[in-house]
Amino acid sequence: MKKALTIALAAALAGGGMMAQANQQGDWILRAGATTVDPDTDSDDIVLPGQEIGIDGPITLEADVDDDTQLGIIPVYMVTDKFAVEVLAATPFEHDIAAEGKGEIQGLKLDAGSTKHLPPTVSVQWYPRGGQDGWQPYFGIGVNYTIFFDEDVDNELKETLGVLIPGVDDADLDLDDSFGLAAQAGVDIPFGEHWAVNLGVWYIDIDTEAEITAKAGGSQVAKVKFDVDIDPWVYNIGVAYKF
Repeated sequence: MKKALTIALAAALAGGGMMAQANQQGDWILRAGATTVDPDTDSDDIVLPGQEIGIDGPITLEADVDDDTQLGIIPVYMVTDKFAVEVLAATPFEHDIAAEGKGEIQGLKLDAGSTKHLPPTVSVQWYPRGGQDGWQPYFGIGVNYTIFFDEDVDNELKETLGVLIPGVDDADLDLDDSFGLAAQAGVDIPFGEHWAVNLGVWYIDIDTEAEITAKAGGSQVAKVKFDVDIDPWVYNIGVAYKF
């Protein structure tokens, strides 16, 4: 996905516009398409007791978050011919989370859980060709607030916790919401008076504190906290309509 979008962006920037479509103050643009969140995950160590499986001392894991694609709905308002405000919105993303072994258990990979999230991002954009006909590249900076919900622990991790900590039969996962900066670049390639193909990419700073609570008979018996930098690249391939 990343390679295809990079090639498409380069071709669009080199090829120029196909039909007239000048952006002007007061215009509304609605972009919609396939939006992919591709995390570049970096996790703190997740330290669990290891004596129950014959390891002398604690075992160490780290989290990994997979990608997901949803419908992106991205309204834009042209404040001037060259500057606009954009909101990145989408249907909820759902990501599977894995726990990967380190040290003595390197190569081990557990299905750890899943989460849903909404990453609304508000950006101020600059259109260097605003007011001119043809293709419309743009660049932006903004802020993101990511809301995590429906966190769930996979049965594979629950069973592993039950082996590592005798008596554990359940577990909860909680992820803190995140506030961070975002940067973006993209292009609208017109193919009619109002329509354009849109290609866009964002880099978003999403950091969260994760908490796994192990339970036995409904009561908490252990808790592990660790920070996860998700920091995804986000890609959109779709269409744009200018009102």
